[in-house]
Amino acid sequence: QVQPVESGGGSVQAGDSLRLACAGSKRTFCNNGVGWVRQAPGKEREFVAGISWNGGTTDYLDSVKGRFTISRERVKNIVYLQMNNLKPEDAAVYYCAVNRLATATSAIDRYRYWGQGTQVTVSS
Repeated sequence: QVQPVESGGGSVQAGDSLRLACAGSKRTFCNNGVGWVRQAPGKEREFVAGISWNGGTTDYLDSVKGRFTISRERVKNIVYLQMNNLKPEDAAVYYCAVNRLATATSAIDRYRYWGQGTQVTVSS
């Protein structure tokens, strides 16, 4: 399996929390950075958060700083996105993607393997 698999999306109220999970293979996850990218209807894809291969470096979209946290469990090959205090503008399909390199990056074109996405709906 090369493509990562996302889970954890759903429909919530503004102010609620969700935790997304991204499961990958050891081959594609072990030494690579991983990121979350979202896309709302009619909008461009937008980088949300990224984490380096060992979890030592993270990067976030300004509008989610302080509300979202990306983390990873290397032994399990899982990356999480904890989303707190969700807002209606956070609603989108969230994709997990594996970086070509080991870094945490906001450059979407550096992501090589993409999951199918998981829907997050936030109502006001």
